[in-house]
Amino acid sequence: MTGSVPPERLKILIADDNATDRMLLSAIISRQGHEVLSASDGAEAVALFERNRPQLVLMDALMPVMDGFEAARQIKALAGEALVPIIFLTSLTEGEGLARCLDAGGDDFVAKPYNQGVLAAKINAMNRLRLLQETVLQQRDLIARHHKYLLNEQRVAKAVFDQIAHSGCLSAPNIRYLQSPYALFNGDLLLAAWAPSGNMHVLLGDFTGHGLPAAVGAMPLAEVFYGMTAKGYGLPETLREMNAKLKRILPVDMFCCAALISVNFKQHLVEVWNGGLPDGYLLHADGRPHTPLVSAHLPLGVLSANSFDDNTQVYPFGAGDRVFLLSDGVVDSTDESGEMFGTRRLQNVFVSNRNPAMLIEEVQWALARFRGQVRDDVSMVEVGFTQPELLGPPSVIYTDSGDSSPLDWSASFEFRASTLKRFNPLPYLLQLLQEVHGLRLQSSELYIVLSELYSNALEHGVLGLDSALKRDAEGFALYYQQRGERLDALAQGFIRFNFQIIPVGQGGRLIVEVQDSGSGFDAQQVLSLPPAIDQLSGRGLSLVRQLSDRCQWSPDGRTACVEFAWEGLA
Repeated sequence: MTGSVPPERLKILIADDNATDRMLLSAIISRQGHEVLSASDGAEAVALFERNRPQLVLMDALMPVMDGFEAARQIKALAGEALVPIIFLTSLTEGEGLARCLDAGGDDFVAKPYNQGVLAAKINAMNRLRLLQETVLQQRDLIARHHKYLLNEQRVAKAVFDQIAHSGCLSAPNIRYLQSPYALFNGDLLLAAWAPSGNMHVLLGDFTGHGLPAAVGAMPLAEVFYGMTAKGYGLPETLREMNAKLKRILPVDMFCCAALISVNFKQHLVEVWNGGLPDGYLLHADGRPHTPLVSAHLPLGVLSANSFDDNTQVYPFGAGDRVFLLSDGVVDSTDESGEMFGTRRLQNVFVSNRNPAMLIEEVQWALARFRGQVRDDVSMVEVGFTQPELLGPPSVIYTDSGDSSPLDWSASFEFRASTLKRFNPLPYLLQLLQEVHGLRLQSSELYIVLSELYSNALEHGVLGLDSALKRDAEGFALYYQQRGERLDALAQGFIRFNFQIIPVGQGGRLIVEVQDSGSGFDAQQVLSLPPAIDQLSGRGLSLVRQLSDRCQWSPDGRTACVEFAWEGLA
């Protein structure tokens, strides 16, 4: 009886020392549509297999030179991962002999004399197994290639992101941090950068999930953080822009829990915003109980612009004080029973800590003793107060190269009462000036000088406030109370800025004029006064003169003119 037509033509090796049996089998297999290879012993079968790689083998168990058992073992070794079914042709009937066939690598056996229908069915069944194995191996290889491709993508993305994320001032001596990714690509984000004012901005973010999907918002968030910090924007403006960008680009089920701080080393203050991260802590050097930096806001990317709350908290921040921020991977670590590490154990570490430089390591040791099972990315950062001169000159990070810098231009701006009441033009103006590549090295000086000139023009010129009020802390408070009241009631007045960029060789000059609508003052008299050392006012004009290359005031005191120069850049 002839078997059904096979789904494909197979190359089948027949190994049998009996010439009659070989011829009979060859005829049966050929009629079924297959190609036949013949061997008279096991050694010849192995050699034929190595040369021709048949898809299936019909193997006699007992043969001279090399028996079928050894030949089967060698063929299986040569086949490797590929499934080459071996059907033993045997007259053996006892269980021990049949077991030897299977132990040697045989996949099935057929008893002599041969039943053509059974033989055809077994060949087709073994071929189905062979094809299934081929499919499994192909899918495995495809998955492996795809996995390798994804890992390579993640490594490239991580390398690019690390260059962006670590391009700020994370290496500053007052910053310690730990990031332990749950996946190759950390869903936690840690950024730090200098503002032109000399303030240090630090962001710790935790995107929903982990790995590459959790990090898709990291690059645009870093771009906004670095760009707006470099332009002199404060925390509220930066937070609003980051929230708006994430709200626009992320799917609805993704957001970023974040804490953003600004350390003002000059005024000994730290400004904090926490949206969705575990409570951070202000650790006091004088032994007072640590102050929780409570999460009082929803994460970035959740609320619309109209609903977003950018209110921050400001705390005194002095010598030895530290801000400690963490992601929820720390407190949410669980032990074998499912109990979380929690805030109580974390606070116990704070209490027992004697060496501030080892705090993060001690938290790690506490987690290790707890035998926590990490379920998420773990990040900790500690930002300490230090004297600004110990940190070196601030290095502001820009998000563009500045190669397309404008070289010869002038511009004028007039900000009137309704604008002055609600808009701080300094970041906007500084952004314009930083398009000039040569001015970027002086961004801190530019910011301070423009801030002093604008404050003088607004407070003393437009609002008519008297600096003498700031003689003590009580007067300082009264001064800013009057400032707010007069600004709210402001109905007229203006401040004008005139900028001129003049190329000089490979460098250039910036000339800035600031004019206000006030009654003016005697600038020479103010500049001739002794330097203010321990006073709360009286240092602004002297500072402008020190930081600019040239400065002067009009006789009526209503217009200030300052200049900055720069040499050609390499």
